[in-house]
Amino acid sequence: MAGEHRQAQARRVVTGVNDEGKSCFVGDELTPHRFVGPGNTKCDLWRVAGIPVSCTDGDGIDQVRTEPPKGGLVVRQTTFAPDSDWDKSLGYSDAAGQLAGTIAPEDADGVPGFHFTESVDVVTVLNGELVAIMETGEKVLRAGDTIVMRGTNHAWENRTDEPVTVQSIMISAG
Repeated sequence: MAGEHRQAQARRVVTGVNDEGKSCFVGDELTPHRFVGPGNTKCDLWRVAGIPVSCTDGDGIDQVRTEPPKGGLVVRQTTFAPDSDWDKSLGYSDAAGQLAGTIAPEDADGVPGFHFTESVDVVTVLNGELVAIMETGEKVLRAGDTIVMRGTNHAWENRTDEPVTVQSIMISAG
């Protein structure tokens, strides 16, 4: 169904320590921090401003941004719509204007959505099939596959007819 990715939500369960010093659940909710674009929905689950972290800090998220904070990281779940459901050439430029931090390379080789972030991104496909495109080739990633992106120019394509969901840990590299 076209637009199905727009409904994507990520459940976030957070633990802590209660007043008696015992482990407990302190939160269980759909993440309130979402960015819904024409081709994907990003749900930020947790953001860390720097390392080391405090086990009592909050989620650190005020809005969804493309990159993690300098010296920090972000944990994100992204659901990609099938490419056939939207106009990639228009959609990516619209989304980049709304989502701070996207860096488009000067020579994108005509591939819509080509970009890079100043981060090391560990991306695992949770369901479906996604194509990772580099300047020199492409790889098909399936459920359970992990790709480590090290500040490289890239684009994503979902050539199937179903949404694809990935989990990412984006670590600042600047």
